[in-house]
Amino acid sequence: MNDSTQRPNVVLVHGGFVDGSGWQGVYDALAADGYTVAVVQNPTLSLAGDVAATHQVIDSLPGPVVLVGHSYGGAVITEAGTHEKVAALAYITAFAPDKGESVATLIANPVPGAPVPPVLPPVDGFLALDREKFADSFAGDLPEAQARFMADSQVPWGLDALNGAVTNPAWRSKPTWYLFAGADKMIPPAAQHAMAERIGAQTVEVPGASHSVYVSQPAATADLIKQAAQAVA
Repeated sequence: MNDSTQRPNVVLVHGGFVDGSGWQGVYDALAADGYTVAVVQNPTLSLAGDVAATHQVIDSLPGPVVLVGHSYGGAVITEAGTHEKVAALAYITAFAPDKGESVATLIANPVPGAPVPPVLPPVDGFLALDREKFADSFAGDLPEAQARFMADSQVPWGLDALNGAVTNPAWRSKPTWYLFAGADKMIPPAAQHAMAERIGAQTVEVPGASHSVYVSQPAATADLIKQAAQAVA
């Protein structure tokens, strides 16, 4: 296979409370294997705005794309993935809404007994996680200093992004993959499994991984993305 002409590009979409820099390990692993990779910097003000930012990146790339989303980024790729260049979707411990659903509706009925994410009350229309509880809930398998930096560099997450409803879920027409984080305290693994089953995804689980699996386990994350890329090459 001529990798330079047949391999799809990869577009990485981050979730709420963070920015695109967390993808560096995944970016490096994919780039080292010859993939062209782009990282979307979501404003996380609204779902529509993040979809527009994602489409802008997809439009800038030649050829097909594997569109990858982490956490809230799963809602973004679900809506943005109907773009004609998107060949496959990869959900990394991510929300996968159906038509009319949002992240807000998906978390409205939490899994019984699951940890409750330490989301603070909104301020001026934006959400944040309790900094003192960030490491345990979001980044439990990362070094303490790295988790503390992530907590202190949080990006405010807009209520319009949380409440943005999907209009045409791309997973209904595109092949999908899903990476489970076995020790996730933000999106319970049981909820992840239910969403992955509903969308018909091919799945991989990383035992003991936190919600930040894409940061702590970049090789495993990149391997799942490569599976998707190779399947649609």
